[in-house]
Amino acid sequence: MKKVGSILIIDDNRGVLTAVQLLLKPYFEQILTLASPVTLPTVLRENTPSVILLDMNFTSGINTGNEGLFWLREIKRLHPSLPVVLFTAYADIDLAVRGIKEGAADFIVKPWDNQKLVETLLNAAKATSGKKQNKSVSSGTSSMYWGESAIMQQLRSLVEKISVTEANVLITGENGTGKEMLAREIHALSPRRPKEMIAVDMGAITESLFESELFGHVKGSFTDAYSDRPGKFEAAVQSTLFLDEIGNLPYHLQAKLLTVLQRRCIVRVGSNLPIPVDIRLICATNRNLNEMVQRNEFREDLLYRINTIHLEIPPLRRRPEDILPLAERFITRFCKQYDKGILHLSGAARLKLTSYPWYGNIRELEHAIEKAVIICDGNELPAELFQLHKRTSTSHSESQDNGAISTLEEMEQKMIQKTLDACNGNLSAVAAQLGITRQTLYNKMKKFGL
Repeated sequence: MKKVGSILIIDDNRGVLTAVQLLLKPYFEQILTLASPVTLPTVLRENTPSVILLDMNFTSGINTGNEGLFWLREIKRLHPSLPVVLFTAYADIDLAVRGIKEGAADFIVKPWDNQKLVETLLNAAKATSGKKQNKSVSSGTSSMYWGESAIMQQLRSLVEKISVTEANVLITGENGTGKEMLAREIHALSPRRPKEMIAVDMGAITESLFESELFGHVKGSFTDAYSDRPGKFEAAVQSTLFLDEIGNLPYHLQAKLLTVLQRRCIVRVGSNLPIPVDIRLICATNRNLNEMVQRNEFREDLLYRINTIHLEIPPLRRRPEDILPLAERFITRFCKQYDKGILHLSGAARLKLTSYPWYGNIRELEHAIEKAVIICDGNELPAELFQLHKRTSTSHSESQDNGAISTLEEMEQKMIQKTLDACNGNLSAVAAQLGITRQTLYNKMKKFGL
């Protein structure tokens, strides 16, 4: 039998969650679970399941079903067409009628009949599957997590305003904050969403292949050019071109990029024929471009060209209220990916995650959760599974004096960071001082998250 869409199960009884999840696994592509409806609005902003199975009671000793009716109204307020099947241990016909009158698709009584439960949920999901497919094609799907913090809600409001325009956007923020994900969100909300966004890592392109990669080339223009090849600009016509790590573009190549952005046409390597390019440009960097302009490392006119709208993604330590919801999302994803049962954070683990400064931001949190899910043997993720080390100001020489032993990778990372600081982030100067190529330096920076 072909699986259908996704289902969200909300029940405070973890035994019920586990049993229903196992029962429905052969029928649904994705199964999301919540032990409390408190975070339901946040979950529904990031996911739109095919059907929801909603328990009617969440407070011990209160069996009126009013909580379930309240959350049913909330779901219908956020997603009027989303089917909701109510789940209760009390066979109250009046409550069933009230729920259906307020928009519920059906009603299931505990203890349930497995076949009836499966059939009811599948029928509810299939009834709206066609509508959901049409909606997803027209509006795209979002994997961006906005969270509940005021700073992210302000950013979200600005993104929704500017996405429908053609304005160039510059996204800044530390490594791991989700700059590319934000760029994809802007594209998904824009009129250009029918075509795929084209992403280019500017730091990973060698200087000798810069023009060929971005502007394309014609057959015979250089060795190994055996055929005509369009560049990234042509591939992004009528779509969005995302230039990641724009701050790593060497100064002498910035003029070539500026010319294309001003004229809105490219010339392939080995050709004299100008080709118009209709693109929407989004750039991103973790560097301070204004400071680079002052040091003559970045062209001021190029900065003006790419910086019509500036979006700054705050680091995770500035929005600690988003740490645990993000962690829960990652736990759900990795439990499914590694075929694990339902896992939950212990109280100590939750405290540990929220008190850590997350230097690598969302990316570091994601990797920490993935590792913990993989090695966890029980049903709970204890604090001991998260090996988090806060940075100290102790220098390398001091650590040596104290008898600390560093690995070669740690020594290499410290050396690169020290040279970056000494050269004010000038990659060419750093590469020259370390005796390596810019490409090698950039690869190592990516590896170490610098």
